[in-house]
Amino acid sequence: MIRHIVFFSVPEGGDADKVEAGLSILTQNPHARLVEIGRNQRSDLYGNEVDFVVYAEFDDEAALDAYRAHPLYDKSTSIVKPMREMRIAADFNSETAVKSSLYKD
Repeated sequence: MIRHIVFFSVPEGGDADKVEAGLSILTQNPHARLVEIGRNQRSDLYGNEVDFVVYAEFDDEAALDAYRAHPLYDKSTSIVKPMREMRIAADFNSETAVKSSLYKD
């Protein structure tokens, strides 16, 4: 399974509600197992620059590619990109990830 995590920030004075609405379009994309959009709770001791997190799970790389090629992805991007300040993304394979000894799956 591929886990896709993207962090976004909104510039000061930006419209976070519109960014959230634009990101929420991704939850309708049929190629993901799961898509969650969350606002940062700003509880970290060292940095709170991130405003939003997109977390998604995919069966494989092909599903992630199909998600990115879907019209809903383009719709979301066209709304969010002009309003965001920072975007950082990471994808990893959960089957090869290092896990805690308490992990049971």
